[in-house]
Amino acid sequence: MEERYSHIWKLVVAAFFAVALFSCNKVEETIATIEVRNSFGSPVAGADVRLFAVGSGDDDQIGEIRFDTIQVTNGSGKVSFNFSDFYKQGQAGFVVLDIEASKGSLTGEGIIKIEEEEINEETVVIE
Repeated sequence: MEERYSHIWKLVVAAFFAVALFSCNKVEETIATIEVRNSFGSPVAGADVRLFAVGSGDDDQIGEIRFDTIQVTNGSGKVSFNFSDFYKQGQAGFVVLDIEASKGSLTGEGIIKIEEEEINEETVVIE
């Protein structure tokens, strides 16, 4: 009789570990990588890159700024922004952000759609 309970106990423990193992869904990082290039196609190091989103407003008023962050490109003309802290698991869609890039008198604009749990990339040309 004790042997029978021993098998049941082993099955219960195995089932617990199986559920625990498969229920752990690791959230991947949500990253936006912007590459800044000049009109000749060369990467631009030291460019300021601003990512921001303006909330919806009405016809007379612009909405409030929801995201607004600035970083500087590295030697390869790239900069990465980590939005993992803003993403909530199970959320459908994330955000579309405006991009402003500048260095000296050169400027460029673009947009990037941020997909959750992915590395999202966009290139901006400054002229």
